[in-house]
This record gives sequence, structure tokens and C-alpha cells, in this order.
Amino acid sequence: MLQGAIQVTSFDMNRLFAMIEQLRKNGFREDGNLSKLEEELARSEEVASEKVAADVVTMNSRVLLRDESSGHEMVCTLVFPVDANASENRISVVAPLGTAILGYRVGDLVDWAMPGGVRQYKILEISYQPEAAGDFHL
Repeated sequence: MLQGAIQVTSFDMNRLFAMIEQLRKNGFREDGNLSKLEEELARSEEVASEKVAADVVTMNSRVLLRDESSGHEMVCTLVFPVDANASENRISVVAPLGTAILGYRVGDLVDWAMPGGVRQYKILEISYQPEAAGDFHL
């Protein structure tokens, strides 16, 4: 992943830290994923929902990604674990790809660690971002 600061809204930040705490209390088995998300949040720049740029991936954003090695493109929506659904390309923020794209901007390259190695994805477009649409509480 890029090493610069990512942006996360205050609203998302609060919900994500509460979610991490709750998942740990419930014995979430993939603690490494939670730790990675915490690391990303710790290095992020917290911004007000009304101030976040429209080209930043926030929770519930619909994003067009391109695999830089294959050229394959996919659209996914970044969601909380309870709303994740692989068949609808609703990717959990706790999944490695979800954590990888949170807070990045259109044009950024992100690394996604997979069992076969690291894949690099480019964020091509955000077709829906709640904050840009005025949906500040999604």
C-alpha cells in the first residue's frame, strides 16, 4: 500500500473502532485483519464528513478497480462485515481488499496481499460516495 496518509471521516472512524472492539469481544477469528485495519486507521487523517473529497473511498462507496497485472476491472462496494456479500461484490472493510482501499483516492494504486502474492489495483472511479451524495449517515 501507499505509505502516505489516507483520509477517513470522523463518522466512519468512530464506527470502525467500535466495530473492531465488538468483533474482538465476540472472538473474531481473523484478528490479523483487525490489526491491519487498526494500523490503517492509526495513520489516517481524520476529516469531517462534510469536508471529505468526493474522490476518497469512504464506507459504502462504490468503486471501480483495475488489477494492474491482468487489466481485469471490477466494481465493489466497501461495507461493514454484516453487509458483506461476495455475490454482490459487497466487500467487508475487514477483508484485506476492503482495508486496502479505505481512505485512498481515485488514481491511487493499492496493494492487496493474496495467498499467491501481492496484487496491485488502481482505483479508477468512485461511482457513489455517500458523503458526496449528501448521505452523511450511511
